[in-house]
Amino acid sequence: MAGNRTTIGESQWRMAFAAAITLALAFPLEPPARASDSSRDPLHFIFFDRARDRIAETSFLESTAIAGAQLKYTWRELEPERDRYDIAMVLADLAFLQKHGKSLFVQLQDVSFDETVNVPEYLRTDPAFGGGVARKYLGEGDDESKAGFDGWVARRWDPAVRSRFAKLLQALGRELNGKIEGLVLAETALGFGDHERFHPAGYTNEAYVEGVKANMLAAREAFPLSRVIQYANFMPGEWLPEDDHGFLRAVYEHAYRIGVGVGGPDLIPHRKGQLKHSYPLIASRPQGVVAGVAVQSGNLEEMNPATREPVTVSEVYRFAKDPLRLNYVFWGTQEPYYSAHVLPFLRKLPRSDEK
Repeated sequence: MAGNRTTIGESQWRMAFAAAITLALAFPLEPPARASDSSRDPLHFIFFDRARDRIAETSFLESTAIAGAQLKYTWRELEPERDRYDIAMVLADLAFLQKHGKSLFVQLQDVSFDETVNVPEYLRTDPAFGGGVARKYLGEGDDESKAGFDGWVARRWDPAVRSRFAKLLQALGRELNGKIEGLVLAETALGFGDHERFHPAGYTNEAYVEGVKANMLAAREAFPLSRVIQYANFMPGEWLPEDDHGFLRAVYEHAYRIGVGVGGPDLIPHRKGQLKHSYPLIASRPQGVVAGVAVQSGNLEEMNPATREPVTVSEVYRFAKDPLRLNYVFWGTQEPYYSAHVLPFLRKLPRSDEK
């Protein structure tokens, strides 16, 4: 999608979105991999992260239980210049996967966990966007004097930045809606501390909640025929259950209302933080709301406190099915777990198109 394109007005876009929803209700269309509902087994995707070349691996392509790949693309590379969108790499990956009977889940990344900045440069240089990104911090308990740098995040609470993110979503939706299995919005967890010392200009916890909700709606409008999943694991400004301000619950309730799926980046059955935050909300979601959680680096190193042994792939899978009732599991490729445990486990499961 190189070059400038004519952008339709907001009212026209909303009319088109409403028409698409009406058509979808009258003639239901299933996403490419025929995503299961919560009464069926989850579909399995491999989360290759940024290693896009790995979708050509024989072990991935020949496994009939694997429905497709989840690949990460950054806002910066998809909009290299203002209003110039380049999704050639996404289209190439999609074409390759479709050729081999696999589907694509796009993870759209506007946040990093290192010095990488994942937003376009114009957001950082144009004063209208307040710098475009903000530094995140990872604290040690309540002692914010020991907080360390934890990467960069787009100013999701800033309406000017959100308007540009919505335009990116519209551009992606024009090319990919109904063709990809789904779109994942990056996790909500971030840290600025409880005091204003590390708070970016214009930031409040309440504004952040509204920003996340607005991005979810923009994604749903851009992709009415593909799945949209918000990774909602934690929210700044609260810690459940003792310090509950309703921030995380508000994100989930908004997702339920607008037809956005829910999930998170870590499938770890015994981690207390997730058990008190996202997992209960995922497990209790209304029927028809899809959910997907990723088994990411370090997850299969977690210890089962009952056995005092690392969790097994089958244990993680059972937790995905009950109580979480997941529709999608995104398996990471950390070794030796991927080759020695994940792939052998998946080879024993039914074909993805038989679920």
